Amino acid sequence: MIVKNIFEGVVNDNMHATFLKFGRGKYEHRYMIEGKKQPKKWAIKTNAEYSNFLVRQCLEKINRNIDIKGVIISTSDLREEIEFDIKKVSNFQGVRKNIIETNVEPSQILELMDKHPKIFFALSFSGDDFVLKIKPKAPKSGKPGKDSEKPVVDFCSLKTEDQNIVDELFFGFKDFKEISIDHIINVTNIVYPDNLDELKPTEVREFSKRKGIIKRISNVDGTEKITEADFVI
Repeated sequence: MIVKNIFEGVVNDNMHATFLKFGRGKYEHRYMIEGKKQPKKWAIKTNAEYSNFLVRQCLEKINRNIDIKGVIISTSDLREEIEFDIKKVSNFQGVRKNIIETNVEPSQILELMDKHPKIFFALSFSGDDFVLKIKPKAPKSGKPGKDSEKPVVDFCSLKTEDQNIVDELFFGFKDFKEISIDHIINVTNIVYPDNLDELKPTEVREFSKRKGIIKRISNVDGTEKITEADFVI
């Protein structure tokens, strides 16, 4: 999980691909998440930035075909690569929405996620110990600057009995009944590759790293805690 990796000093290619969307500036209300402990399970809500993580974590728990619906959003045409049924494909200003409503083997989607880390997967499905619901639409592209209102956290909804997922999402906190976490990402500099003069403009963007600070604002059972971590991604 990206935020957990940053605080633990881990960097990988998927994180870099995700952070390419950030330019210099301060981005508020990022990676927002809320959780409530219920008698036999957890009720978790997040914003859109957790979609791919939740889809992957839940798919990896299943070893049989499942009914799944939602959208896979990309800028490239995936029809030749997707091996399962596509109900419909819409294209608006170069953004393709592949509408999915089918029975599929989880590995087929996981392989697509591995091959295309920048693609957005907003998929809803259930397993023996969870129900995942994600709004079937593209997330809003945020811009730096202070937002006038704190957004509602309701893009993704997960009800789960899996304590491992809970521990991953709410890392650093144990034994709580209700929790909400918000983040501020402050990109202070762009670190360009050493061979800048040899690269095309698209390659410069692809290989440049984002440097900055992420602030984690947590409210756990009414107690607020703020932590920070540096990153170069």
